[in-house]
Amino acid sequence: MEEIIRLTNITKVFGEKENEVVALKNINVSIKRGEMIAIMGPSGSGKSTLLNIIGCLDRPTVGNYFLEGISIKNLSASEVASLRNNKFGFIFQDFALLQDYSSLDNVILPLIYRNQNYSKNVKIGKTYLEKLDIYDKRNKKPGELSGGQQQRVAIARALASNPSIILADEPTGSLDQRTGADIMGIFRNLNFEGKTIIIVTHDRFVSSYCQRIIWISDGKVINL
Repeated sequence: MEEIIRLTNITKVFGEKENEVVALKNINVSIKRGEMIAIMGPSGSGKSTLLNIIGCLDRPTVGNYFLEGISIKNLSASEVASLRNNKFGFIFQDFALLQDYSSLDNVILPLIYRNQNYSKNVKIGKTYLEKLDIYDKRNKKPGELSGGQQQRVAIARALASNPSIILADEPTGSLDQRTGADIMGIFRNLNFEGKTIIIVTHDRFVSSYCQRIIWISDGKVINL
């Protein structure tokens, strides 16, 4: 498989002088296209910081990040934003759904920001809600859905823009074990379809679905 992500000597520092916190220290990671990977480690180890850098939500203080061979260091803020919007789908533990919007509206919102045709957006949104077996809840707001149903909507939203990489931060952390297993089954099927999936988790049950685990402790990769 070809390399899709390469992190070279990545260090991330927050704050300055006596307030300085080194969140990541000299990280070197390579991820192949089509891999399903878990990033694991204790709380505060730097897992989410690493995921944010991979997803172009943040930039490293030192080091270089190559996405499909492109050096992020050399891109402008607008170029990074475009790359982020086109390459990644984000899924979070708290679902990050807009409470005043229907399930369908939540799914198509990222597409609207791309200025696509509205009727086309609705068609895409309905397709992914159906794919995630949540189409019958398309007019329901998040508060009317169970945690598992909200996460399905969040996954549909992440997939609607057809990203090549799915990034998930504790995607089952708010769910019971049975619902979490259902969600992990969805991730596994997406991986079978060719999506590269990177999951931050502390749960060994979640990591058991992954092909490889990247262990982080105190901001350092301790095992690949």
